Amino acid sequence: MPPDIYRMTVHLFGGIWSPSCASFALRRTADEHRDDFDLETIQSVRDNFYADDCLKSTDSEAKAIQLVEQLRELLARNGFRLRKWVSNSRRVLATIPVGERDAECRDASLDRGCLPAGRALGVMWNAQADKFSIKVKLDLKPQTKRGVLSTLSSVYDPLGFVCPYILQTKLIFQNECKLYKEWDKELEDVNA
Repeated sequence: MPPDIYRMTVHLFGGIWSPSCASFALRRTADEHRDDFDLETIQSVRDNFYADDCLKSTDSEAKAIQLVEQLRELLARNGFRLRKWVSNSRRVLATIPVGERDAECRDASLDRGCLPAGRALGVMWNAQADKFSIKVKLDLKPQTKRGVLSTLSSVYDPLGFVCPYILQTKLIFQNECKLYKEWDKELEDVNA
């Protein structure tokens, strides 16, 4: 008797392959419908999605409103429903259905008050002040090559905002590696 053949018809998200599958599906959607939308919209899908976050800046509220409309329409054609919208413009937020805004933006008063902060790629964005912030929580590790590498590896900084602050630690690690010491031997005293 021949074996039964099964074929997956959907991707299960949460696997290590999920970001590349999502990226492929987004790009394919943009390619399939490129003649129906503005070039900026197509380029936004191709260049401004990181995993499942779209980070985009425009030079006017009118452009942002148009881009939001077109992105929602374009991606809906292939089954994507964009959610968790955040903007530093009350006018732009007002054009987005409440259920599709970020949870923090749903209850925000668009007439007055502070706009909430959003989060993408490990970075907090204060929409009201239009400033980024990063919260780094470091656990104390042994002062060894292994401890330094563990600490450096725990800092999630895909955009490189923290890089200038951890560069000195990377140099310490590099110098320790040049000494060919074992991984669990104490670091040299840099002040000596």
